[in-house]
Amino acid sequence: MIKSHVKEIVDRCFTEGVKQGYWSEAAGGRYTVEVPKREGQGDFSTNFALVAAGIDKRKPRDLAAQFAELLGGQSMIERVEVAGPGFINLFLDKKIWVTVLAPIYEQDAHFGRSTNGADRRVLVEFVSANPTGPLSVGHGRNAVLGDTIARLLTASGYAVQREYYFNDAGRQMRVLGESTRARYLELLGLANTFPEDGYQGDYIYDIARAMIDEAGDGFKDAELAVFKERAQRAIFADIDATLKRIGIGFDTYFNEHTLYEDGRVNQVVEELRAKNLVYEKEGATWFKTTEFGQEQDRVIIKSSGEPTYRLPDIAYHCDKFKRGYDWMINVFGSDHIATVPDVLAGVRALGHDDSRITVVLYQFVTLLRDGKQVKMSTRKATFVTVDELVDEVGPDALRFFFLMRKPDNLIEFDLDLAKKQSQENPVYYVQYAHARLCSIERQAREQGVNVGTPDQILARLAEPEEYGLLKTLAEYPQLVAGAAADLAPHRVVFYLMDLAGQFHGFYNKHKVLGDDPELSRARLYLCGALKRVFRNGLTLIGLRAPETM
Repeated sequence: MIKSHVKEIVDRCFTEGVKQGYWSEAAGGRYTVEVPKREGQGDFSTNFALVAAGIDKRKPRDLAAQFAELLGGQSMIERVEVAGPGFINLFLDKKIWVTVLAPIYEQDAHFGRSTNGADRRVLVEFVSANPTGPLSVGHGRNAVLGDTIARLLTASGYAVQREYYFNDAGRQMRVLGESTRARYLELLGLANTFPEDGYQGDYIYDIARAMIDEAGDGFKDAELAVFKERAQRAIFADIDATLKRIGIGFDTYFNEHTLYEDGRVNQVVEELRAKNLVYEKEGATWFKTTEFGQEQDRVIIKSSGEPTYRLPDIAYHCDKFKRGYDWMINVFGSDHIATVPDVLAGVRALGHDDSRITVVLYQFVTLLRDGKQVKMSTRKATFVTVDELVDEVGPDALRFFFLMRKPDNLIEFDLDLAKKQSQENPVYYVQYAHARLCSIERQAREQGVNVGTPDQILARLAEPEEYGLLKTLAEYPQLVAGAAADLAPHRVVFYLMDLAGQFHGFYNKHKVLGDDPELSRARLYLCGALKRVFRNGLTLIGLRAPETM
């Protein structure tokens, strides 16, 4: 919006300077136009002079003075200042800022959306928790991150598909079946041996009881595969229900076992072997990851004959490439940090462009109550589940708190704060801003106040707080585009918190519906735009935009 117009002006002045011989073309595309971080440094600032000075061997302030002279003749710009070593600060005509409001009304729910993605096909793989137990809080952060990244990319014009990689093969599934069979026999009072590393949660008893309710002791002689299948089905139904509670669904589910059934895992090994990239040692099969920059080679098939996680993951990513995605995004916990380079090496070794794969690694979550860490679940397992967290704080607080930090930052989730119905609680603070704006509109209708014709009233918006709100509203489309491009949903949360703070400050200082009808209509128009952006932002991160609180 306004920033893009300012960038166009700066680019035109740069081109004009080249024509007049003030500087060379070499700085083209290298300088930036940004919003200054400090008050008093203009509405926008460019580092052009600093960039060009290094290239043309000139003094930055001399270049800045020439550039400022060219900028001074532009209609949008009220004045230009050269600051510090050569920064060029631009102060816009204040009337320009009100032009942000009409597009917000015109585009409404589409304001902030773009076609930047140009329908590029993107696969976002997230959650992908083993179906061996309920979703933990760590899985919850994965789910919210992945879903919000997918929402951002969709809003930016990408053709997005959400995928859950269903880990239904390997040792952990065998242990799940053994655990379920042992609990089933135990409940029947029959002899059983619980596996040493079996799944201890009460949910295994729940599955066993359901089998007894269905067939009594009819499964006592059943094959292990029966127990495994029943447990897997029950647990995944539980996972799916949990995800639906926090507004998350998937387009596709990819079953790990198909990689073995179709021979794709063996195919990976044979292709690597044909390239002389695997060898046998101590009964195991090793992948020469050292040839791809790793410090040591990695085992892909253990001496027991079982593959390590790296092998099916390589096969899975090869399948993604065959499906023709332009960009493949994986959301993983930080415990995957050691395996990611190996999988990317395998993909590269098999002739695929691993630069099309982006891995978002997130840190885990610590729950706090009364300032102390919460360690144990009340019922289901030896960890706190997403369901328990939703029961306690609700889906909106869960999503918001999970998005309040960068993915690679640890989260301390304060349960007491998340439940507070006050402005201390950041999610309440943001949602209350939307509810307050809805209340203002209801009061206006009751008083017969309407916004009238915007052209006649917007000149009345002249307070510093109003300009601050207008500037922040103007940033929203670029904020969404940047958050999508950088896979950084936390930026939307930061933006909403900042906008909420500005709005509450404005509301506490200035009366929206007062004795001056023209000013009331102008402020009501501003509030209508604010309400739309809050709604769009909250929807973008998967939260409700409540009309009352």
